[in-house]
Amino acid sequence: MRVLIDKYIPYLQGVLDEIAEVCMLEPEEFTPATVQTADALIIRTRTKCDAALLDGSKVRFIATATIGTDHIDEAYCRMRGIHVMSCPGCNAQAVCDYVEEVINTLITADELSDGTVSAKPKVSKTIGIVGVGHVGSLVRKMAERRGLRVVLNDPPLGMNGDVSDCDIITFHTPLTRDGSYPTYHLCDAAFLARCRAGSLIINAARGGIVDEQALLDSRHPFVIDTWENEPHIHPTVLQAAWLASCHIAGYSIEGKRNASQMCLDGLTAFFGLPKLRLNDDRLPQGDNEPGWLNRLSDTLKAHPNDFEQIRKNYKLR
Repeated sequence: MRVLIDKYIPYLQGVLDEIAEVCMLEPEEFTPATVQTADALIIRTRTKCDAALLDGSKVRFIATATIGTDHIDEAYCRMRGIHVMSCPGCNAQAVCDYVEEVINTLITADELSDGTVSAKPKVSKTIGIVGVGHVGSLVRKMAERRGLRVVLNDPPLGMNGDVSDCDIITFHTPLTRDGSYPTYHLCDAAFLARCRAGSLIINAARGGIVDEQALLDSRHPFVIDTWENEPHIHPTVLQAAWLASCHIAGYSIEGKRNASQMCLDGLTAFFGLPKLRLNDDRLPQGDNEPGWLNRLSDTLKAHPNDFEQIRKNYKLR
């Protein structure tokens, strides 16, 4: 059996070597030529799995070490009999922590008295959560613990709270383009026009849920972690963001370990192999001190063309 693994997925080095031929690849090294003789792929969002990549290959199993699957053509995979799995909930706590850091940064900025803070949203008293799954439910608990009033909006779950009057609106939905409740450009010009002036918009879910041009035009303060057209992000949107980061909201040691184990369990179950344990190597821990998101945002704004490199080198929280 031949397995191709994105080299930036931790804890898998050497784990499958005794039972499979394993190749650890850069994301851009997943090509029609390299996957042609592979039986299984373990990937991240940077690998688009569709007919262009998979036609003529032996691939029977794809695991993505992410919550979302919008980078995978699932209809094509079903037609080809390729089993696809993702890792829902693996990094939910990390994304919740990211939202809490935004709130912490709001409070810190509000306490400064030297007038250096510009385009700062007001400190939140009400938070609207759009999408109340794994992440949204944790954000709800965090916000309630902090004494915020919470408004929940998730029509598929029967939650129809009006978030337009909230101080913060944070999105935690998958990216979908069809069905009863499509989320592509869910936050568009019409949505933003209904929102209270000055309300802070956060997208740490999927690029495309927020219409970035409409957001820019609306003059709402905003925080973006997940972008349209990553890694080629819009420079004007980046500079206008109150805070910006490079799709790392879910990047924590706990989240990465969870995703890696879920992918490994899925692969061994699919191929009828014994359960395996992750490589216990410890990852270097990154910047966890207060203000880490501000510092990351400053780095990204100073080096907008290095989005992918900053993301690759980001040390986990």
